[in-house]
Amino acid sequence: MTNEYIELVKRWQAGEEVSVEALQANADAAADAAYDAAAKADDDAYFAEGCAADAAYAAADVAYAAARATEAATNTADAAAARDAEAAAHWVKRYEELTNEK
Repeated sequence: MTNEYIELVKRWQAGEEVSVEALQANADAAADAAYDAAAKADDDAYFAEGCAADAAYAAADVAYAAARATEAATNTADAAAARDAEAAAHWVKRYEELTNEK
């Protein structure tokens, strides 16, 4: 079973064009899924969905930073985007470890 939120992040990581708005909506939906799992007291699902939400929010942050960036982007903006990209990769990997999905 694949996670739709992680799949969108992976498509974005692979270079597919995904809008900032789509990434933000994806992150919000992933967070909602985590809250739903928490309400059902399903700790494993809550943690997995929480990782998906963290990955989705990190991807949205990267896309937002990239959208703001111009040709004259500062090193600070580039460093922030790199950190957020690393965070997205971390949470995708963590999700895959928890669910044995790749």
